[in-house]
Amino acid sequence: MPDARLTLDPHFTVAPVSRRVFGSFVEHLGRAVYNGIYEPGHRTANEDGFRQDVMDLVRELGVTTVRYPGGNFVSGYRWEDGVGPREQRPRRLDLAWHSTETNEVGLDEFARWSRETGTELMYAVNLGTRGVQEALDVLEYANIPGGTTLSDQRISNGSPQPHAIRLWCLGNEMDGPWQLGHGTAEEYARLAGKTARAMRQVDPALELVVCGSSGANMPTFGHWERTVLEETYEDVDFISCHAYYEPKDNDFASFMASAVDMDRFIDSVVASADHVKAVRRSEKTMYLSFDEWNVWYLSHYDDVEKVTDPADWPQAPRLLENAYSAMDAVVVGNLLISLLRHADRVTAASLAQLVNVIAPITTEPEGPAWRQTTFYPFAITSRLARGTVLDPKIESPLMSTALYGDVPMVDAVATSDEAAGTAAVFLVNRSLTETVTVSIDAGTLGVDTLRSADTLHDDDFSATNTLNNQDRVVPEPNKSARIDNGTVTVTLPPVSWTALDLH
Repeated sequence: MPDARLTLDPHFTVAPVSRRVFGSFVEHLGRAVYNGIYEPGHRTANEDGFRQDVMDLVRELGVTTVRYPGGNFVSGYRWEDGVGPREQRPRRLDLAWHSTETNEVGLDEFARWSRETGTELMYAVNLGTRGVQEALDVLEYANIPGGTTLSDQRISNGSPQPHAIRLWCLGNEMDGPWQLGHGTAEEYARLAGKTARAMRQVDPALELVVCGSSGANMPTFGHWERTVLEETYEDVDFISCHAYYEPKDNDFASFMASAVDMDRFIDSVVASADHVKAVRRSEKTMYLSFDEWNVWYLSHYDDVEKVTDPADWPQAPRLLENAYSAMDAVVVGNLLISLLRHADRVTAASLAQLVNVIAPITTEPEGPAWRQTTFYPFAITSRLARGTVLDPKIESPLMSTALYGDVPMVDAVATSDEAAGTAAVFLVNRSLTETVTVSIDAGTLGVDTLRSADTLHDDDFSATNTLNNQDRVVPEPNKSARIDNGTVTVTLPPVSWTALDLH
């Protein structure tokens, strides 16, 4: 049995834990909204039609921010369609997902859902088919207390208090040819810069996210970031990153090492941002909003026959509903480790998405809501990761991968909350076959109690949680874990994610 070793020291830190890293994403796509968070006929629905059983799971998941209303959807969206009396709202064609949008849920309803779930609304504006004026209009509607035409319209629509949205995305994936309004980096940069400066004339304290590349594999990656930031650097606070992972050709070893790619992606975007900072001689540091990330079996979607006749576009079809496996959950846990490891620059992130669509929560119409396997590493990490991210020194055996070469078999990150007297360690065993014993030197943290050790693992790493077997894959106490004089030892089975709660 191979061994690994971690050394934790409170003097070797990365940055404070940003609670916004535990964000998620709700897009008007498939059953994410309709028959997802919203089902007026459901036995648990509230007066707005939102399922309260889903809201309970969202709270348990520990989500902090929710990006809305898209995604690709936003580039053809008219925000005005989703406000006012529901019976008067127009039905529209959603070109992004070849669906019919009823607009039963819009900004006011979703803002109330956000308040009830205790999440922060992160709003995306349409810079695909619209622009500066529409961004100013939705900002006025959402955030001005009253006394203007649009803010008074919000009040008359039943929302007397402003929604007070602080975090705004300036479009979505504008580098992608699939995106409505797609253009060059130069074209997008000019529009985003004008929009940012106009919005700041209303409120200089807004936090703005400019579109980075929709993936590190895009042919314009790097050039896009540099060009966009050269135009917008002083006007925005974040540049976005998007990344999705799936096993290709049954190469599960490379899939298990997906966080290596995320690490490299983040480092590359940071390098681009810091290059612009140096050229501009700026005192400002650009942060990253990794506002789309997940495991997504995107290649499966290519095999789905898309409805092409707009007369037949369905309402809320079942799209992108992945059934996540135990292995998928371990990879998600490792991607969270990567995000925390970069806490000095990644200060916002959104697991894409929240309900039904590539999501940790699944629902059935008129039926139950349940936790997918990926629910657990997110929920536990969100609960335990407090205080400051530590930079653990890791000694691990290596494993070979086709895509990334030799990588550490064990990956880990830790957090420490000195004021609360707590610490947490999150570990992944990436090996498909090997069990690993890990020794963790945590003596300098002053911890002497192992409050819990939970491991997510299944002997069948393809096992999933289903409607008929909702608890097939759940974290279990790791009985091998123990602490002695500040040293923690724990045995990690292959393809596993583990969380240690130390006091």
